[in-house]
Amino acid sequence: MEKTEDGRYIVVKGRRWRATDPEIPEDEAARLRKALMSARRDVGTALRNSDDPKSARARVQLAKVALGERGDPWWEQSPDERRERWEKGLRELGG
Repeated sequence: MEKTEDGRYIVVKGRRWRATDPEIPEDEAARLRKALMSARRDVGTALRNSDDPKSARARVQLAKVALGERGDPWWEQSPDERRERWEKGLRELGG
């Protein structure tokens, strides 16, 4: 996966996307990614069933913020703020 020189973004098909916070321990990042994928699947299921995907989309947002891919940029946060962000996400996602 291509990253920008500063490591803050990944590049996919010429488009920049915010990279996951590299300080998240791998086991915790894996749990957050698993929660993200589950939430994304639930969005698709809701849409296919003509249900409201609002709660699943909220879980996607929560996981993306916890991973540092949305919300306040992880590189502007202190180490304590970063840890609190991903730990809060894990608690709220039940991971």
